Amino acid sequence: MNPVTTSGAPAAIGPYSQAVCHAGIVYCSGQIALHPETGELVGGDVTAQTERLLLNLASVLRAAGSGMPLVLRTTVFLRDMADFAAMNEVYARHFGECRPARSTVAVLGLPRDVRVEIDCIAAVAPPG
Repeated sequence: MNPVTTSGAPAAIGPYSQAVCHAGIVYCSGQIALHPETGELVGGDVTAQTERLLLNLASVLRAAGSGMPLVLRTTVFLRDMADFAAMNEVYARHFGECRPARSTVAVLGLPRDVRVEIDCIAAVAPPG
């Protein structure tokens, strides 16, 4: 198991890694809308929060030798399912034609009282 760390995403705020790689797969911890340089929460609405957290997730994937087109599965945690359409619009823009498997669940609460958190599993890019 190889931990992944990048300054392009917020540092882990607990006893976990931003991601770990094992056997050609990247397991990314959930990302929320924290600015990687300041650690401050970005935006109040789900659109701004989804935008920031997907940029964070892309940075972690790059550091692991992967990228958004190699994402196999995501899990989206929403504080309110009424935010689904707005989150989905930003999500679709970031993933483009890549259509990973996905689960979306409503939860009672999320860290820092954010509106959305997303984690993922991705393949590592083949060498060369």
